Amino acid sequence: MRVLITGANGFVGQNLLVHLAERSDVEVDRFTRADAPESLKSKVANADFVFHLAGVNRPQDPAEFNTGNADLTRLLCDAIIASGRKVPVLYTSSTQAELDNAYGKSKRDAEDALRSLANDEGVPVQIFRLPNVFGKWARPDYNSAVATFCHNIVRDLPITINDPEARINLVYVDDVVRRFIEVMDAKGSGAVFGEVEPQYQITVGKLAEQLRAFRDSRQTMVTEPVGTGLVRALYSTYLSYVPAEKFTYEVPKYGDPRGVFVEMLKTKDSGQFSYFTAHPGITRGGHYHHSKTEKFLVIKGHACFRFRHVISGSFYELFTTGEKPEIVETVPGWTHDITNVGDEEMIVMLWANEIFDRELPDTYARPVGTQA
Repeated sequence: MRVLITGANGFVGQNLLVHLAERSDVEVDRFTRADAPESLKSKVANADFVFHLAGVNRPQDPAEFNTGNADLTRLLCDAIIASGRKVPVLYTSSTQAELDNAYGKSKRDAEDALRSLANDEGVPVQIFRLPNVFGKWARPDYNSAVATFCHNIVRDLPITINDPEARINLVYVDDVVRRFIEVMDAKGSGAVFGEVEPQYQITVGKLAEQLRAFRDSRQTMVTEPVGTGLVRALYSTYLSYVPAEKFTYEVPKYGDPRGVFVEMLKTKDSGQFSYFTAHPGITRGGHYHHSKTEKFLVIKGHACFRFRHVISGSFYELFTTGEKPEIVETVPGWTHDITNVGDEEMIVMLWANEIFDRELPDTYARPVGTQA
């Protein structure tokens, strides 16, 4: 399939280009502001599908709203008619097309031209009135407040909030691109007006608060719930604005004659991750928990785990090695320890189901002792 993208150098266009480049069945041509308007006719003649993403939303001269939105769209429609082919078109309009301002009117006029193309020529057309699109590669101080806030907060620069209770509607660029490609694969069939889901709503104040929490997590090591929904999308977006020189950050390391202990990541409701080392012959642990549970994974060296039930005195012993990935769980009510029984430093990953609380550690010293 030969695909033409107008506005290919824009925020959505760049994301779409990368996704399409991952497919072997799509050949992409681009139309950008560097191209002469008359070149659009020949590009359309060779296209099987058009993503019409080009547009103007912050011109120096308000007259550019018409030339960059309505007039360019009419030029595209003329090129499709001249091709003699019903080349499907997907157009990125805006929710402001419903408003009575210069930008909204120019977008609405562009929509009208495409709807006439669909009605009069039978060309498949889908129009997406997008809310604020956010994601990687959006330009700060241009594309969206999310981009501006991410860029500034990650660099400890100030942001301006006029009304923290003002609500903004958002859609994530990866969801936009996924939906757009679905339309392309369906050859543009479907209703004239399309939608991208999910859409999110958040106040400006809550948005800033969430982005600051991402920044602060490097110090607290407590991560936000970044696996689903809006928080996932905002976190990925925030990280895309981290400059290369800030790709790394240090975490505290605690050492003693036994080895070192390093906490890596903490969650609000699913525990924390860390690792520790032990020199040959060193034993760590010798305590039990009432409710806390842990998972150990030896990733280097040889370990002996020993357990003793605090009531019955039952004893259990097992051996693991970094050569065989094997999780060892500590069970409430069993005192336990781990000994490096190898000839080299042992490295062990550790997950605990709760963040360590020095005031309520749920950790009680009791030697395991030897097997009777």
